Amino acid sequence: MIRRLLGRWRSARAVQAVPAPSAKVSPRDVGLHDAVLDGWFLNDSGELLKGFAITADDTLLDVGCGEGVATLFAVRQGASVIFTDSEHAKVRDLARQVDAQSDNASLGLVSNSLPLPLAGGCASKVVCMEVLEHIEQPEPFMAELVRMGRPGAQYLLSVPAPLGEHLQKGIAPDSYYRSPNHVQIFTPERFAALVEEAGLVIEHRQASGFFWVMGMIFFWAGERAAGRDPGGAVRDRIQAPFMPLMESWARTWQDLLAQPDGLAIKQTLDRFMPKSQVIIARKPMAAREAP
Repeated sequence: MIRRLLGRWRSARAVQAVPAPSAKVSPRDVGLHDAVLDGWFLNDSGELLKGFAITADDTLLDVGCGEGVATLFAVRQGASVIFTDSEHAKVRDLARQVDAQSDNASLGLVSNSLPLPLAGGCASKVVCMEVLEHIEQPEPFMAELVRMGRPGAQYLLSVPAPLGEHLQKGIAPDSYYRSPNHVQIFTPERFAALVEEAGLVIEHRQASGFFWVMGMIFFWAGERAAGRDPGGAVRDRIQAPFMPLMESWARTWQDLLAQPDGLAIKQTLDRFMPKSQVIIARKPMAAREAP
C-alpha cells in the first residue's frame, strides 16, 4: 500500500513538513507525511526506512517496483538500481525517470519474478513492498528474492496487515481478493515465518498506516456512490484522482496530526489497525571454509 498509493514524489525534501492547510487536500500528500512520521524517506540519512540505509556503494533491486518509489529514492542516494515489474508500462516509465536522474548503471526488467532473469547475488539491498500478497505461491517467490541478495544483503519487505484486509472484505469488490490482486492474507506470525524459513534473519519489524485503512474504506464507498464498475485492475483504479470523500478524510487526518497529541493518537491507531506490516531482514554472511 505504501508503494502503490503514495504515488510519485516531486520534491524529496518537501515531504518533511506538514502539508499546508488549503481548500483542497491531497490524500497522497497527507499519506506521505504520515509515512515520514513512521520513519520512511529519511533524506538526510539516506534511509528509505529507518534502519535501511542506501548509499552510493549499493546496488538496489526493487521487485514489483510499481511507480518506483524505492528505486527513485535509491537513485537520489547515488546507488545503482535494478527494478522489475510484471507490467511493461510501469518498467518503461520508471526507466525513463531513472535515466533522466542518474548516470549510474541501471536495469529495468518485465518479469513475474518466478524466476527472475538475473544472476544470484546481484544486489546488496533488496526491496519487495506490497507484492507478496499478490503471489499464489509465496515460498518459491521468497526463495528467489533470497537468491538475489549477496551475503550480508539487507531486505525491506512489506505486506498488508490482516485486520485491515479482513475489514475491507465486506466493503471492497470481490475482484480485490482475486488474482491479480490480493490472494494472500499474512498474519504477523506467518509473515515472519516466511522470511525466516527462506534463510533471512529479521532485524526490525513495524506496522503502521491506519490512515490508509480508513482511506481505502472511503475509497470503496466513493466508488460505489459513483456507480463505477468494480471490475478491472484495482491498482489502476486507485491511481485515478481521489474523490471528495477521501479528500475530506485526508483533511481530518491532517488536522488531527496538527494537534498537540496528534502523533500519540496516530501511533495508538497504527498499533490497533495498521495497513502495512514491514520487516527489515538480512541475508547471513556465507560461512567461512575451514583452512
